[in-house]
Amino acid sequence: MSKNKLISVEQAVDYIKDGMTVMIGGFLGVGSPNKIIDALVKKGVKDLTLIANDTAFPEVAIGKLIVNKQIKKVIASHIGTNKETGRQMTEGETEVELIPQGTLAERIRAAGAGLGGILTPTGIGTVVEEGKRKIEIDGKEYLLELPLKADIALIKGAKVDKNGNVYYRNSARNFNPIMAMAADLVIVEAEEIVEIGEIDPNEVITPGIFVDYIVRGDE
Repeated sequence: MSKNKLISVEQAVDYIKDGMTVMIGGFLGVGSPNKIIDALVKKGVKDLTLIANDTAFPEVAIGKLIVNKQIKKVIASHIGTNKETGRQMTEGETEVELIPQGTLAERIRAAGAGLGGILTPTGIGTVVEEGKRKIEIDGKEYLLELPLKADIALIKGAKVDKNGNVYYRNSARNFNPIMAMAADLVIVEAEEIVEIGEIDPNEVITPGIFVDYIVRGDE
């Protein structure tokens, strides 16, 4: 019999310790686990390294962690919608590493697939290539980009069964599926929790084998 994966949001944030590397799904707040994020803000976990597509807005999702100064380093594809992230970067309060969006996704996917890295032409001839190894294939230069892995991934699903099988709705899918494969511990916040078998197997996007714990997001 499979273990009971349902935990409270308080139990979920207990797994997140100061100094950890955390992936958080979402795109400008869409598809982000807001209930877990709010609990993290309340708990005050600090010095986190955040891997995410963006830092949303100051009052939305990941943006709250930025405003509350709980993030030591941001690894993301853009921060333009959150002026506080830009201010902290300029003032030297928070380290920000900007990665082209496709490269960010592929580096996360590489970690989940157990690859040693990816080769991409994106960034050649720009600041992106600084300090990175170049590899020439058939006369064309590529950058070797290394995998991105986290201690914990916090993701959001529209419908999750009690085994952790996840269905995402529309664009809320974004970075969640690849992050679920690239962390040591994966916690999914579910809009709706259903019984095993209630999700059509063809609609399962993240198999339950990747999910360690489930938090109710509908309370």
